[in-house]
Amino acid sequence: MSSERVTKFIETFCTHVKGELARKPFILDEWQKTDIINPLYGTFDENGLRQYRTAYIQIPRKNGKSNLIAALGLYHLFADNEPGTEVIVAAADRAQAGIIHEIQKQMVMNSPFLSKKCKVYRNSIVLNNDSSFIQAISADANTKHGFNAAAILFDEVHSQPSRELWDVLTTATGARRQPITLAITTAGHDKQSICYELYDYARKVREGSIEDSTFLPVLYEIGEEDDIHAPSTWAKVNPGIGSSIKLEYLQQQSDKAKQLVTYENTFRRLHLNQWTSSEEKWVSDEDFMSGCTAFDSEDYYGLPAWGGLDLAATEDITAFVLIIPDGDDFKVLLKAWVTSAAVERRRGRTGADYDAFVKKGLLTVTDGNSTDYRVLRRDILEMCENYDVKGIAFDRWNSSTLIPDLVDDGLECFAFGQGFASMSAPVKNLEILIRGARLDHGYNELLRWMCSNIQIKRDPAENLKFDKSKSSDKIDGMVALAMAMGQYMIDLAEDDDEDTIYGERDILIL
Repeated sequence: MSSERVTKFIETFCTHVKGELARKPFILDEWQKTDIINPLYGTFDENGLRQYRTAYIQIPRKNGKSNLIAALGLYHLFADNEPGTEVIVAAADRAQAGIIHEIQKQMVMNSPFLSKKCKVYRNSIVLNNDSSFIQAISADANTKHGFNAAAILFDEVHSQPSRELWDVLTTATGARRQPITLAITTAGHDKQSICYELYDYARKVREGSIEDSTFLPVLYEIGEEDDIHAPSTWAKVNPGIGSSIKLEYLQQQSDKAKQLVTYENTFRRLHLNQWTSSEEKWVSDEDFMSGCTAFDSEDYYGLPAWGGLDLAATEDITAFVLIIPDGDDFKVLLKAWVTSAAVERRRGRTGADYDAFVKKGLLTVTDGNSTDYRVLRRDILEMCENYDVKGIAFDRWNSSTLIPDLVDDGLECFAFGQGFASMSAPVKNLEILIRGARLDHGYNELLRWMCSNIQIKRDPAENLKFDKSKSSDKIDGMVALAMAMGQYMIDLAEDDDEDTIYGERDILIL
């Protein structure tokens, strides 16, 4: 069997290159043979060629994936019997591509047999008296064209900045008898990426909703209900426990995730192989929902309120938020709008379905391809007439004719900066309120979804703000909430005759 040939090559000629096992033979773990090598190299089509041409392998960090992919690359170079073979090691950047290639070079130098058969260069390994080679390239390389790849080894696909490198390389295998592409990665957070596209495809192939006999899905992942801090959960997705990764190490990482909420998503992605909504988690979903009640907004009519308005670009959601102090707590009211064209474009895409939010009355659709500010003006006035609205904060860089109209209607509107100086204090205050179960949004599912998408940005002074450009999906309602909180804090500071970090405000008045 071809799979036995692969195993024999690796265990005979490849070595470990780091740690206490350095220079010792690379003896494969049982899961590496059973889950990857045996099906990948031991399953054939009706022509006697390898059945699988693409494998998507998603596995947590420190389970020996780098050694495995390095050794498989050497097999394809030295032993796969593909004339003039080209093995490409691909990664997002030169440093990542270099990790696998350095392992390969060390394996070759540790083997008297292999080292005699090739020449080792900085970015390549070339067979003697043959045109066959391994070359490491990256997404930031000057050129990615001109290859005729027999084997492509994609490391950490989740880090790819775009799908360009994937498309260029995978379309360069057409002349080969049985080309193979191995995509090996941990989970990521960008659900608009080529990696998530491959992950979603792999799940559907595994589940049978997509039939593709040439695609091998190998997914080590936990269930939604699994306790992320339970050793049984770690064992479920870390097949290398006891070999390449120690249980004590995972315990340390779990403890860190318990102490630092901002590390929880990192722990989920790197060690539990779970896709997350953002790179750095701001607050947990459990905390965001903990302060909620099924309150009646009419019970708060006439009370002081502060507003935040995040106006949309064409594809975005426009969000208006009112916060109402309720003792030491705050009630949150959200009104949101989206164009009918944006709803249509959204259908069939990965992520939340706008139609579901519309049906639940959480999202109002305006006709056409651009936001109808007449509808927004009507709805905002209708919402504000029930409360004593002290001020509405808005983004000065995305204002429109709507703001002067609202001022004409008697509402006080204040331009609100989006940088660290303006946003850090309200974002931090919201975090305190949320973790203390003091923010009540009435179980609003749209706001919940937006919160789950948040990507936090920090400056060297540990100031925080929401990062729209890197957040996994729409966060407009949370931006509006932060601005409303910021306006409340400004007014509170002024009432106390205290200085504020916000500086001068632009006030629109008649």
